[in-house]
Amino acid sequence: MKITTLFKRFDRGAATALSPLPTSARLPFLLALLLVSLLALAGRAAELAATPAGPDFGNMSLDQLMNYPVTSPTKHEGKLSETPAAIEVITQEDIRRSGVTSIPEALRMAPGLEVAKVDAHTWAISSRGFNDVFANKLLVLQDGRSVYTPLFSGVFWDVQDTLLEDIDRIEVIRGPGAALWGANAVNGVINIITKKASDTQGLLIAGGAGTEERGFGGFRYGGKVGENLYFRLYGKYFDRDDSVFANGASAADAWHMGREGFRMDWEASAENLVTLQGDFYSGTANQIFTNATPSPTPPFIEAVRDQIELTGGNVLGRWSHNFSADSEAKLQLYYDRTSRDTAIFKETRDTFDLDSQHRFPLGDRNDVSWGAGYRLAADRVGSSFTIALNPDHRTTQLLSTFVQDEITLVRDRLRLTLGSKFEHNDFTGFEIQPSGRLSWIPTERQTVWASVSRAVRTPSRAEDDIRLVQLTPNPVVFGSIQGSRSFESEKLTAYELGYRLRPHSRVSLDLALFYNAYDDLRSIEPGGIVPGPPGLGTVPATLANKLHGETYGAEFAPSWQATDWWRLQAAYTYLQMQLHRDPGSGDTTSESNERRSPRHQFSLRSVMDLPYRVQFDWGVRYVDSLPAINVASYVTMDARLGWRPTQNLELSLVGQNLLANRHAEFRPSSITTQATEVERSVYGRITLRF
Repeated sequence: MKITTLFKRFDRGAATALSPLPTSARLPFLLALLLVSLLALAGRAAELAATPAGPDFGNMSLDQLMNYPVTSPTKHEGKLSETPAAIEVITQEDIRRSGVTSIPEALRMAPGLEVAKVDAHTWAISSRGFNDVFANKLLVLQDGRSVYTPLFSGVFWDVQDTLLEDIDRIEVIRGPGAALWGANAVNGVINIITKKASDTQGLLIAGGAGTEERGFGGFRYGGKVGENLYFRLYGKYFDRDDSVFANGASAADAWHMGREGFRMDWEASAENLVTLQGDFYSGTANQIFTNATPSPTPPFIEAVRDQIELTGGNVLGRWSHNFSADSEAKLQLYYDRTSRDTAIFKETRDTFDLDSQHRFPLGDRNDVSWGAGYRLAADRVGSSFTIALNPDHRTTQLLSTFVQDEITLVRDRLRLTLGSKFEHNDFTGFEIQPSGRLSWIPTERQTVWASVSRAVRTPSRAEDDIRLVQLTPNPVVFGSIQGSRSFESEKLTAYELGYRLRPHSRVSLDLALFYNAYDDLRSIEPGGIVPGPPGLGTVPATLANKLHGETYGAEFAPSWQATDWWRLQAAYTYLQMQLHRDPGSGDTTSESNERRSPRHQFSLRSVMDLPYRVQFDWGVRYVDSLPAINVASYVTMDARLGWRPTQNLELSLVGQNLLANRHAEFRPSSITTQATEVERSVYGRITLRF
């Protein structure tokens, strides 16, 4: 019997067991079942507490987590507990124990992020509102390499990947990071940081299969050349099943991808580290475009079945030099190529980026960082009747510099951070993005912080040059959206207040409040109907900056180390969005985008180390409804059972989205693809380490 068939039978069995219960009763039933099982396991664990059960699986205490080193908020290492920003760190242990198989799934563990699966390979991810497949206010980096695309100022999440075991941590900043990272770091920054080659020595082999994960596998080998040169090589492959429609029928959007990469770290001396790394990928994602219109002739509306070809690669080099414990310099250069070939649009993009930074103390109370960068991006596109860019190739340049000063006002108690990014881009010219942050540490267990920041989201290639055609039947009318070379940057002024508290060594509380005021947001300004052939007409519209608005909310993340072997982590997010048209705007649709992001989100994770090297972890998530795109609220649960019989072997069984056969999380927007739903899934995994 094939392993995928076995897991599908297991999945059907779980569904059958829950089917007698009404939907409203399934969550209380499962939570009660979990509570009973946890109490039983707790009693059993207490009996065996004195029995040696092998080494711990690597969980850190809350004190260790609060002192975890982070780099994204300041571009140099600092303590998580003292950082004057709303930041969450997703560690390698979090990733492993959650059972996730992709980076977007891992991001669900960060409070304040909106992570929604659209179909088998498409995600909508944002921070503090404005979520969409083409969300454009979140900057994403991997090892310092920007993965956002100037095509629409967003991220193609289907090609952001690496061997998950090689990720050291993911630092998630909610709120502006533009003073350091520049334009498009408006509502947040995600920095995916992989391990040094010296931390990945030896051989790792992992693989598995299940109902949705039809098959996946990966390997990594790390070694050492000479005294100070470490390297690793990795490769991975996955094959994922189709998503489904609301009626359970297949959506024909399965996909598969292979990826390989390397990293070398040369410790040339105690002060110098040289890194060279690269990744290469190739894959195919199936998709059906439901209203692709290859020509303005009957039948006008035509579904196009497509196989999207995805290829790309990058090479990055970095030199780091430490002058002293509090003074360092870095120089980084990378080249990145991406290619996407679809039935309605094609793009190949080459990016060259050079970045430098220097940190040094100035007197006893000032810690100064500064740097400069240059980026060149060149694209070539292939257009269709549905989507076209004019011209079909364009090269843009970005020049930037930043300066930041961390000023100690009261030693070990009060610190003020002032800084700004200065940029020149080919769309709007010169942009300034300042920030001020204050951090007060009244006691060793408390941190209060506040900030005021300005950030901009510069225009994308699409907003300058696009022609997007959409069609409505009965009567047949073409809607045509045109870009504008007069499109300006979207602007944000953000106010934040945060409080971190450890009232007990086993309890931590993290609260962040925010108020964001936006101006010059993108609007779609309609024109009059332009007559066409008999029975046809075109409604032209132009992109403009005639929308403004505000968002405000709270993010609360408590953690409780109930025992040495059991931790509970919760998160609650409240978001309120209000969008308004400027005087003279004729946009009648964009204001509804305020309900494309959930107003309430809640999650609870349980992480347990049991005797005999057994782990039992589960998580429950609630996501509020999205009225603007007709998505209902939902509750779902994931669970993982892991067993490490030896130090080199780990077996795990993972269930995802366990509370219903399927549920919708998001709907397509500008480019109409199918409205699909996320299915319940089960998979098994084997990991070998040598």
